[in-house]
Amino acid sequence: MLVPIPCMLMRGGTSKGPFFLASDLPSEPAARDQWLLAIMGSPDARQIDGIGGGNTLTSKAVIVNPSARAGIDVDYLFAQVSLTENTVDTGPNCGNMLSGVAPFAIERGLVKPDGDVTRVRIYNINTGKVMEAVVQTPDGQVTYEGDVAVDGVPGTGAGVQLNFLDAAGAKTGALLPTGRALDVVDGVPLTCIDFTTPMVLMAATSVGKTGHESKAELDADAVLLARIEQLRLRAARLMGMGDVAGKVLPKVALLGAPRFGGGISSRYFVPWNCHAAHAATGATCVAAACCIPGTVAASLVRLDDKAGPGGTEVVIEHPAGKIAATVQSDGNGGVASAGIVRTARPLFNGQVYARVAEPVPMAA
Repeated sequence: MLVPIPCMLMRGGTSKGPFFLASDLPSEPAARDQWLLAIMGSPDARQIDGIGGGNTLTSKAVIVNPSARAGIDVDYLFAQVSLTENTVDTGPNCGNMLSGVAPFAIERGLVKPDGDVTRVRIYNINTGKVMEAVVQTPDGQVTYEGDVAVDGVPGTGAGVQLNFLDAAGAKTGALLPTGRALDVVDGVPLTCIDFTTPMVLMAATSVGKTGHESKAELDADAVLLARIEQLRLRAARLMGMGDVAGKVLPKVALLGAPRFGGGISSRYFVPWNCHAAHAATGATCVAAACCIPGTVAASLVRLDDKAGPGGTEVVIEHPAGKIAATVQSDGNGGVASAGIVRTARPLFNGQVYARVAEPVPMAA
């Protein structure tokens, strides 16, 4: 049977996907995931029978509901819908899609605009962490027009400031899950870090690359991809994450010295192919590592000698351009918070039809 479901398709940063109210989807996770697969048209590489775009960056979904938590406006669950497998991964967060959460919450009446700028406190169900989104709301409504450019996205839009608060240990419980800034796995020096998302960072030169290759070049190198996966699996065990075969966390970045006026070059893997640009959570994680002595990132980054009053800005070069993140130190050699600016906008608002076997109980 075909079930109509209220939906707003939104671009968030360099990603896009449907946004839902939790009350419009099944309450039971397995049934919910089957609906999401049907909506996106998975499993099928083209996603021809759904609204997915046939790419990992456009096969994402967001579920939002009013929060009952003190000091929190909305709860948000991110879902990565597989293209070719019958699976939905709710383990990671997605900073790009996060940029659409506050605008969506305001559009759906979950949050009332508060002057020209509205601050929305968001609890991420995936990681158990709190984020703040600052949205432009002149005249009491969200504006999507502005002069902020995001490399990898055509045109400009209104900036959405995302502040990741207390983001250390998002999945492992520790900023440096192994207890060290540098580990050596199979002869490769790497940094295992968990800030907004768990990552394995290594110098591109340690696996025979420069860190300036295109996505196409990296994706075509089957030997490299196999080597990265081998290192990722072994590093994950050191991080206390167990066997992560088939799981998207931790992510991997190959780092290099900057070439185009930034602070560092990064090729971010998602994790079995290179991101066309760079994940926002991955950017804040790489930026945090740049500010921690002894990490692979710190050995490659070029930073100003002093942090400004707003923190240390780290400009990351990626295949589509640059992305900047600002890091606040905790004063003890760690990282307190990080911020990044993205843009978002609605693409359509209406109903999407899911082909499902039978009706199921809906979320409260």
